[in-house]
Amino acid sequence: MKFCQSCGMPLTDEILGTNADGSKNEDYCMYCYRDGKFLQDCTMDEMIEHCAQFVGAVNEGLTNPLTKEEYIGQMKMYFPNLKRWRKALTVSDDEALKENPALVGVKELIVQMADTLPVAYISSVDNEGYPCTKAMLAPRKREGIRTFYFTTNTFSLRVAHYKTNPKASIYFCDAEGFKGMMLRGTMEVLTDAKSKEMIWRDGDEQYYPDGVTDPNYCVLKFTATDGRFYSDYYPRSFVI
Repeated sequence: MKFCQSCGMPLTDEILGTNADGSKNEDYCMYCYRDGKFLQDCTMDEMIEHCAQFVGAVNEGLTNPLTKEEYIGQMKMYFPNLKRWRKALTVSDDEALKENPALVGVKELIVQMADTLPVAYISSVDNEGYPCTKAMLAPRKREGIRTFYFTTNTFSLRVAHYKTNPKASIYFCDAEGFKGMMLRGTMEVLTDAKSKEMIWRDGDEQYYPDGVTDPNYCVLKFTATDGRFYSDYYPRSFVI
């Protein structure tokens, strides 16, 4: 079932809103959106207060009816995910995070996925402007949820892409938990001795026979600016 992305009510064909050209709008109901415009100039909290007066209709058929206060609490959890009210949400301020239910646990989810999943996917942009994605071993080092370090071959196609265009993204996928995390930012190619020694591990000689000084061994440093994650059947965007 689809729901109005303004007031949250179930959407059926009979109550769909309309676009400016008179066609049906698939996102909003007729009580919120008509002829390509919202009918109410209001904030999210004002919309919640408006919807709260219909708690009686919501309670029809419920074994345990909701109080008006309980219904308002549920809407404050749900409404930040609706298209009309969704915004870029910042995860750099811990106090602000606590007040935003849409991002509860986002930092922990990034950390968990980066530290436990064996594979990460990194994307680059080729010289024709096409995105190119590659599976990589999990990042060797992480600094908070902003900076991630990977090992790779200096002479790889991916490195050539990043040297030309540093725009990049990394993606973590938990198939069993049905969760995904995409971080967007820039990728640096590091070849200095300090960076190479920082993430070198015993056994890497099988890939780089000359050891940490092998000219075909380098470090990719990814710095995130923003992202988007999918968890509990909801996508949410955020900035870092």
